[in-house]
Amino acid sequence: MFKLDPIKNMNEEERLKYMNLLLKSQLSSEEDSLANISNATAIIMVCVDRLNWAGFYILRGEQLVLGPFQGLPACNRIDVGKGVCGTAVKTRKVQLVPDVHKFPGHIACDSASNSELVIPIINEDKIYGVLDLDSPEKNRFTQLEKEYFIKFVDILNEYIDWEII
Repeated sequence: MFKLDPIKNMNEEERLKYMNLLLKSQLSSEEDSLANISNATAIIMVCVDRLNWAGFYILRGEQLVLGPFQGLPACNRIDVGKGVCGTAVKTRKVQLVPDVHKFPGHIACDSASNSELVIPIINEDKIYGVLDLDSPEKNRFTQLEKEYFIKFVDILNEYIDWEII
């Protein structure tokens, strides 16, 4: 069982550290990769304020297919190279977008989203998809969050068998 009360009094970095500790604890006690990435989205939504969507898109050929998430229904498929998520896959680079409406080719799955942070999931030089975070606030995501979400994906890569997702 997770203890979430301490989060209320934590600063941003303490919350992000706690989020990654919760993730590691969850992953170390369960072998099923799908269950683990499903719970990973719940951990994000509990630990990170001011999000309206958090989830995974899994690479299938030349498309990203919707995986476990929390938030409103989302786009089922995104072509590689399209939108923020597809760009993260094509470039293999984190996308921190302060204003999605200024991002060329942005795909508006949820019209309430105004900023986005997308971390490509790369393990042993193979790309498996992305972790996508959306916020209704412009300029919502910080460099500190970018760093901690890169670590979040690194933790996932220690435990998740992306080949079976």
